[in-house]
Amino acid sequence: MPEGPELHLASHFVNEACKGLVFGGCVDKSPVSRNPEVPFESSAYCISASARGKELRLTLSPLPGAQPPQEPLALIFHFGMSGSFQLAPGDALPPHAHLRFYTAPPGPRLALCFVDIRRFGRWDLGGQWQPGRGPCVLLEYEQFRLCPPRKNVLRNLADKAFDRPICEALLDQRFFNGIGNYLRAEILHRLKVPPFQKARTVLEALRQRRQSPELTLSQKIRAKLWNPDLLELCHSVPKEVVQLGGKGYGPERGEEDFAAFRAWLRCYSIPGMSSLRDRHGRTIWFQGDAGPLAPKGHAGHGEALLGSLEPSSPRRPASSRIQKTPQSLERGRGWDDWRPRAAAEPRNQRSRLIPYPWSLRGRQTPSRMVSFLASTSAHWTWWPVRLPKGRR
Repeated sequence: MPEGPELHLASHFVNEACKGLVFGGCVDKSPVSRNPEVPFESSAYCISASARGKELRLTLSPLPGAQPPQEPLALIFHFGMSGSFQLAPGDALPPHAHLRFYTAPPGPRLALCFVDIRRFGRWDLGGQWQPGRGPCVLLEYEQFRLCPPRKNVLRNLADKAFDRPICEALLDQRFFNGIGNYLRAEILHRLKVPPFQKARTVLEALRQRRQSPELTLSQKIRAKLWNPDLLELCHSVPKEVVQLGGKGYGPERGEEDFAAFRAWLRCYSIPGMSSLRDRHGRTIWFQGDAGPLAPKGHAGHGEALLGSLEPSSPRRPASSRIQKTPQSLERGRGWDDWRPRAAAEPRNQRSRLIPYPWSLRGRQTPSRMVSFLASTSAHWTWWPVRLPKGRR
């Protein structure tokens, strides 16, 4: 999913690609898109872009003398999971180009396209940044970090969002506008902070951090560069991604861009790292201890358990899974009577977990019930039941 650096790179791309181009006519929307029509028409206008966190603003500005007379129009884009901008020939549009801005004659006809394969992206009319989002960690760092110290985060530590694990709090755009899934993994990995440590516990420690007044300015700067805290990394880590250049980090952006991004990663989706799903179902990658708020039971450890029982998935290396089976599934609930220990068996002979009979919810066909009972009857223990008098 595009995050702050990708939106920032996209705005740079639009500004560079559209420099010197004159657009004209109506804005063309794909009929399959559920986003609103763009009520804008001008014989000559230019396009510029700016980004803030996970939002991009596209501004359509009519040129002097353009007809009909028109006020500038701004659109706010949310890229969803696969949104991007591309400049293509007008007669060879890329697939899934859901919004098109065409250049005016003379000259070859080009189209600036908003491309979104999964259609999760959207645009809103009006040009107003979404209310409630905090300062951008890239472009509004001074407001994000400085006096009063880290005001947007530290003064709001009583918010219930900080009762959650730090990996979930980092996705809250009210406080960390622009931070997403891969950035949170990289930030926490560099700090060696367990992802499921309570967010308030991690951030309260920043209040206690004070530099010695005896240090010179150069010593203070050196100390911050060599020992940055979480809020400083929320700015410097996205900035590193922007400095990689290119158009984004997805493999569809080109192998050269993706290879540079992949070489930069230290934790996210790296073989040898562990992973768990957070409360929202998003995978967090980490090394070492997960933290005291790590998910327990089926929601949190199901992935780890399946990783130790099933063959490797082609979508993620087996070495990145948590290999230990939770104690709650090894002991108790009556499983030890029949389930063989996964660690004691060869991988190609490990048994799959058989669900409880009551896990078959809803109406079941007789054939499915019979096959289920037949497959599980070998593991059942039958006990004689003495009925009370009058019910025998």
